Amino acid sequence: MSKKRRYKTQYFDYGLLITVILLLAFGMVMLYSTSAYNATLKFGEGTHYVKRQFFAACLGFVGMAVFIKVDYHFWTLFSLPAYVVSIVLCVLVIFTGNEKYGASRWFNIGGINVQPSEIAKVAVILLLATLIGKSDVALKGSKNVLKVFGMILPLVAVVAYNNLSTAVIILGITYIMLFIASKETRVFLSFIFLALFGVGVIVLFGQGYRMTRIGAWLHPEDYDEGYQILQALYAIGSGGLFGKGLGESFQKSFVPEAQNDMIFSIICEELGVFGAVCVIILYLFLIWRLMVIAINAKDKTGAFICIGVMSHISLQVILNIGVVTNTIPNTGITLPFISYGGTALLLLLCEIGLALGVSKYIEPK
Repeated sequence: MSKKRRYKTQYFDYGLLITVILLLAFGMVMLYSTSAYNATLKFGEGTHYVKRQFFAACLGFVGMAVFIKVDYHFWTLFSLPAYVVSIVLCVLVIFTGNEKYGASRWFNIGGINVQPSEIAKVAVILLLATLIGKSDVALKGSKNVLKVFGMILPLVAVVAYNNLSTAVIILGITYIMLFIASKETRVFLSFIFLALFGVGVIVLFGQGYRMTRIGAWLHPEDYDEGYQILQALYAIGSGGLFGKGLGESFQKSFVPEAQNDMIFSIICEELGVFGAVCVIILYLFLIWRLMVIAINAKDKTGAFICIGVMSHISLQVILNIGVVTNTIPNTGITLPFISYGGTALLLLLCEIGLALGVSKYIEPK
């Protein structure tokens, strides 16, 4: 690393760190409230999910500390190898991973499930931030934008094979980062039209489970696949303004996998509209802090690392709440820092560590 990039530590965004800790602590409480009954029935231990989540959080904070301590430019040196490795892992998991709900998405390593597609999200953020930060002319011209998009498409295609929702997130992160970096507006408008066209084709000619998902979204009462969303809507509707009280949810026994992507419905039932709004405000504050760091970052690489992290978290929050409220079809997206999921939580905390590492070099005003 060249001397001109050895910036002096001048600042640290404690607001971002405290917000993450608050979301994580709240998530642990809600995870126990949501999962204790089912965990007792399934594993004979009400704290089963909380213990595993806490272990992942501890590993995540260790990773966060490492990413804060080490200059973020160091990690960009490995962005391309990390991206290639993530593609390889996503291919291998299709053939050698553990199968659950009809898809192979996890490796079991020493009793710990590792999801390669979550690693891929971090790899994409680092790769794009590195490419954008290297040259002012890298994204000038439609061809250059398409070349960068083309680099990400192999990963998107591999992930989409058995995890379409994560592929959508990766594609969304790519789109947002490149849209902000480039002035080629027509290219991005074309992508929107292509996406809308693709959705239209699926609606008109699609078959199998994708059409079933759309049908269950429009008329959940007519499909077996609509059971989960109906139970989630019952939970949301019964919560009222201030909810039934922490731990008093009735629907958590009926919402399938409530501790995962449907945990927001239990928050609404137990804490009501007030609790749901408080959670959304915390996310908005977190996104705002990431935006502040990006605007004040020392260089484009640091700025786009934060933009990538901000895009990732924003997309997941929007899509998760959209699914739970039946605003969009079910996609299986988790709620950051709150839903159960060890790999996702660990890597989210590492991403926050990257953003905090960028914040160290902001000059205080």
